[in-house]
Amino acid sequence: MGLSEDIQQREFVNEQQKVLINLLYTYNHVINEMNVFFKQHDLTRQQYNVLRILRGQFPKPSTINLIKERMLDKMSDASRIVQRLEQKSLIERKISFDDRRSVEIRIADAGLLLLAQTDESVKGFTHLAENLSDSEAKQLNFLLDKMRK
Repeated sequence: MGLSEDIQQREFVNEQQKVLINLLYTYNHVINEMNVFFKQHDLTRQQYNVLRILRGQFPKPSTINLIKERMLDKMSDASRIVQRLEQKSLIERKISFDDRRSVEIRIADAGLLLLAQTDESVKGFTHLAENLSDSEAKQLNFLLDKMRK
């Protein structure tokens, strides 16, 4: 089924409007699939994203600012996400030895274990794009990058 049939809208102002609506519709489809998966692990997408950022930095510590810079969802409240992950014992926070005003954030062993358990399943999300050939996926990535410029 195409977008027009899915949302029961026959006409669009132009192809650019249709692209934007299609992007939003597709985004919501992907996000809904991810939300269901992460809920099974008592995580949100944003919490998972922070854990991945911290794993990428491991064993070096991170800061809230570094996490904010690297998050996919720039509107997320990184401080609150870090607080919730700490409550779940998935990360550790401590005052920096070098700068008492700074807080060092590291992924805990439990966080590393959770990511290891979910890695294969998360890779499985590629099934959402399995209808695209490698060439089509490359072209779509190029076009999406172009849209953001």
